[in-house]
Amino acid sequence: MAELPKHARVVIVGGGIIGVSTAYHLAHAGWKDIVLIEQSELTAGTTWHAAGLMVTFGSTSETSTELRKYTKDLYSKLEAETGLSTGFDPIGFIEVASNKDRLEEYRRVSAFNRYCGIDVQEISPAEIKKLFPLAEVSDLEAGFYVPTDGKVDPVGATMAMAKGARNQGAKLIQGITATGIKKKNGVVTGVTTLQGDIDCEYVVNCAGMWARQFGELAGVNIPNQAAEHYYLITDEIKDLPKGMPVLEDPSSYGYYRQETDGLMVGMFEPVCAPWRADGNIPDNFSFQDLSPDWDRMGPFLEKAMARVPVTMEVGLRKFFCGPESFTPDLAPIIGEAPELKNYFVAAGLNSIGILTGGGIGKLMSEWIISGLPQYDVTGMNIDRLHTYQNTPKYRAHRTVESLGNVYKCHYPFKIPQTARDCKRSPYYDRMKAAGAYFTDVSGWESPAWFAPSGKEAKVEELSWGRENWFPYWEEEHR
Repeated sequence: MAELPKHARVVIVGGGIIGVSTAYHLAHAGWKDIVLIEQSELTAGTTWHAAGLMVTFGSTSETSTELRKYTKDLYSKLEAETGLSTGFDPIGFIEVASNKDRLEEYRRVSAFNRYCGIDVQEISPAEIKKLFPLAEVSDLEAGFYVPTDGKVDPVGATMAMAKGARNQGAKLIQGITATGIKKKNGVVTGVTTLQGDIDCEYVVNCAGMWARQFGELAGVNIPNQAAEHYYLITDEIKDLPKGMPVLEDPSSYGYYRQETDGLMVGMFEPVCAPWRADGNIPDNFSFQDLSPDWDRMGPFLEKAMARVPVTMEVGLRKFFCGPESFTPDLAPIIGEAPELKNYFVAAGLNSIGILTGGGIGKLMSEWIISGLPQYDVTGMNIDRLHTYQNTPKYRAHRTVESLGNVYKCHYPFKIPQTARDCKRSPYYDRMKAAGAYFTDVSGWESPAWFAPSGKEAKVEELSWGRENWFPYWEEEHR
């Protein structure tokens, strides 16, 4: 283990892909005295078991899309810089639409992604079958194909950036457990560890699923929550076609890619299981997984495997369950903490840490150095979050919904249903009696529209068109 310095300009806590990327980009920006500390080994928390998708398709946030584009480009270049392979393989990516509502959503997403410079091609079920011969396509409407997306090795990408950071003078020290923050007059002055203290000007909390509990030590609110996340790897599939793109079918809860001589089937089930919502994650949870809940996951697994029927005909090499952290609104938690000057956070990546890791690190370095990141970070900024979102009950309930929303159809007027009634105005009862339909606005129960007398204030069916309440809303404005 390298000697722990007494002073650094920046101390980064956490050696997953986000922390390492932040160190890499600060070092490449010319900053010196950068120290990253990791309580175990690099990638030991979540990064090591990530599925390794590198996908630019899917976001309707220009910022998130640009982060993905930058990350993919970085992974393609790191080997030339460091000599270490990231495993990036642009085999392509297909998102499939199994019904009319999904088709409408992905056409809208595609239009936006093309505006952002991504080559998205709408393809027929027959073309999907040609690219991914093992897929069942008879019930599909269309696919959305990005030829240059693909997969990456999460550990390889992290280690390549780690070498790139070290080559520029950054120190990445493993086996160092952070225990707290030193501060004076509301400003960070250092980090305490089991191995000694480090004075510093900036701290960056990149502790992943430990970020919340480490933030609590400094009085910083970080309401991310770990939850179970699953994938399976099949036994050998004979005559497995080579070079198939990554396939994703949210309606079946699954994504599919080649893994050695078999297939990986990853899942985002509609009803998830939070992990340790009422307690802290152990410091020694390193390179570990969780026991799969076969009974809970069985129906979701069966539906996911039906999209690629051969997965039901071969044995299972591994059914993996590992925790990842999720946030109340499925957006990352990044930026300078409002409670403490020069304390930055980059955590809560909602399973997109690998495919945005390079971009997040670049964004954090810009924010720390100049105080102004290149992109609009309004929807990701930590200052959007509130302390009421950090209770065990809130996190447990909202995480079930937020993870479940990953693969649900993202209708324009869909609102959170869990962890509601956190705040009510003095007028709540009168507005409810008047037929108000309430939405969640920063925890406040806020009226969106009013149902007329004799009508129940409810959304009968989510839609991409006019929902049942539109005439009520229209009448309010006459």
